[in-house]
Order: sequence, then structure tokens, then C-alpha cells
Amino acid sequence: MMNEPTVLTARRLYDGKRLIDHPIVTLAEGRIASISTRAESAIPAGARVAEFPEGTLAPSYFDVHIHGSAGHDAMEATPEALTAMGRFLASRGTARFLATTVTAPVDATLRAVSGLAKIIAGGGTEGSAQPLGIHLEGPFLSHKRRGVQPAEHLLAPDIAVFDRLCDAAEGHVRLMTLAPELPGAAELAAHAARRGVRISLGHSDATAAETQAAIAGGAASATHTFNAMRPLDHREPGILGTVLTSDALFAELICDGIHSAPEMTKLWWRAKGRERGILVTDAMSAAGMPDGEYRLGGFAVQVANGRAMANGVLAGSVLTLDRALVNFLAFTGARIDEGLRLLSGNPARLTGFEAEAGRLAAGGVANLVAVGEDGSLAASFLNGKLVSPAHRG
Repeated sequence: MMNEPTVLTARRLYDGKRLIDHPIVTLAEGRIASISTRAESAIPAGARVAEFPEGTLAPSYFDVHIHGSAGHDAMEATPEALTAMGRFLASRGTARFLATTVTAPVDATLRAVSGLAKIIAGGGTEGSAQPLGIHLEGPFLSHKRRGVQPAEHLLAPDIAVFDRLCDAAEGHVRLMTLAPELPGAAELAAHAARRGVRISLGHSDATAAETQAAIAGGAASATHTFNAMRPLDHREPGILGTVLTSDALFAELICDGIHSAPEMTKLWWRAKGRERGILVTDAMSAAGMPDGEYRLGGFAVQVANGRAMANGVLAGSVLTLDRALVNFLAFTGARIDEGLRLLSGNPARLTGFEAEAGRLAAGGVANLVAVGEDGSLAASFLNGKLVSPAHRG
């Protein structure tokens, strides 16, 4: 029959809050029709059944920091580029993301966010992960901790420039990375908050006091913890020490074993825990592609053996969130539900998209994954349809 329901069974289900043993999840017309257990109900007659006897069903992933994948960069800002990115991401378990910019000439960024706004308003493409908003990574960043962000395009915090970007983005800027020590950063952060934009502290040489002031001013998160930050010092903890010890701040981590060592992942986990940790990819256009030269915004990046480099500096990653989960569990020994929260519910809480991501409930959109005990992706469902079996590697 054309409209017969699909039923998923598994060893467990993580609904965004708790683990449920032996679930029966019924999908119909792109939504979750019901969630029950084998003890409560039987599988409906005539349903198509997908079984994951050793697996865990969970909400699809939400990446709040991603520049590109599948050979495309978010700043291309075309339907073709975002659809290619989205289809690749969906096949790796990600259903939602923030399209992330990189520092570039203001006019180029204005064109990018304007194009992205139209795509976001359009609601996405069938079978493709959907951008829910925009993450501005730059241009208000530290020269000293810029990483690969082009120095010639960095700007001092400027409310007028920020407003131009927000207006071009038609209200879809949801997150902005900002170096809090820059003159005018506090005023810009307060103004951004009034426009509904969360501030993530990063690409920063801030002292502990400067970081604490930014948190008191409402900063919500930290961008790729450890990377492009003043190093930890036992007498001046700086931004890193403050990020790790602040209970008020979410904190991103690129969990690829390249951007930070496994031991530092364990330190981050002990510091931020299940309530405040967020796994991100910071992926660029080479994610899902063979080694070679690719673009990050307006500059070239060389990719080989899992490393993306520009002028000898790490330039994003080729990580996917399904791989980040496997790495995280292996590095820390955390439980599967603890890891799943870091790339579903916590990103949704940070960005205010709890209704669109991070939980499974009857009546909700059927975006979910099935994962093995080690976190490896077994299947990805988008709007109730199997997108692709897991890609290995």
C-alpha cells in the first residue's frame, strides 16, 4: 500500500531526555505517529519494519558550525551548493545545521548571507539536511588568534556593519563568533542580543577577566574550544580556563583527534559535561571528498590524510558528526545517550531551535538515526524516509 506506516525497532531509544528499552517507533507521512515499547503494544499489521536489534534510535544531529561539504562551501549560497551539502550531511545523520561563514570582504559576506537567507526561508530540499540559520564566524575576531581567517578582512567590532549583515540575512543570523577583548565588543554583543543573535566567544586572546565580563554580558557559547584561543596558564587562565570552568557557557569541540588530542577531549568532557558540551565539525568543502585542493570561503585549502591546511595552519576539518560521536565515545568512555545529547539537544538549546531538533516525540518530524553501541551510524531517516545506510570511513 502507498501509505503503509514504517515501524522502527531497536534495543533502545534515546528521545532527547531518557533511554527507553525495546522501543517501537511508527512513522507516517514524514512524522512520528507513535512511540511505544514491545511491552506496551504490538507492531501494526502490514507495516514495513526496519529492525536494529543491537542499536539505539535517537534524534538526528544538528551541526551549529559547518562551512561546507561535498565539494561546496556555504558561502556559495546557491540552492545547488546547499542541496549538495545537505544531501551529504543527511547521509551522515545530520538533519539540521547553521550555515557558517568565514571572514571575507564585507560585500562578499553580504552576498552570501542574502543568498543563504532565501534558501533558509525556502525550507530546504527533499532528502537534504536543512539550514536553520547562519553562524557568522568573523569578521570581528582577534588578529593574534585568527587561525586561517584572512587578516586583511578582519574588522573591529562595528554595530553598523553587523546591522548590514543582519539585514541582508533577513533575521536568520542565529550565532556569531566574537573576540570579547576587542574594543567595542561588549557594545556589539549587547546589540546583537537585542537582535536575537547568540554570541560565541572565539578566535580570541582574551584574559580571564575579559572573558568573565563577556559571560556576564550574556555570551552563550565558545567556538571550537582549545583552537584559536589564548593557551591555558596557571596564573592567567585566559579565555580557555574561563570557558572550561564556566557553568553558564556552552562550548564547542571539534572531536577529530587532530584539532585537539584525545586527552584534551576528556578534559573538555569533564569540565563541560552533558549539559554544556556541543560537538561540531567545522567542516569545509572537502568533507566527503578525496584528498586535494578545495576552497574555504575565498582561499585555497590543501587536504591530505584527514587534515585540512592553509599556509601550514589547520583550516577547518573534514569531520562528520557521526564520526565525531564515535571518536568522543572512544576518547572519553561516556555513555551513548550522553554523547548523543552533545550533537542534538545541546545545539538546539544553544540556538533556540528546540522545536526543530534534538528530541523525538509523537507528532514531531521523523528525523532520526540508528547507531551502534560505539556510536557508528547504522541508518539515517529524514522526514521518515531512509536517506542512506551509513557511509564507512
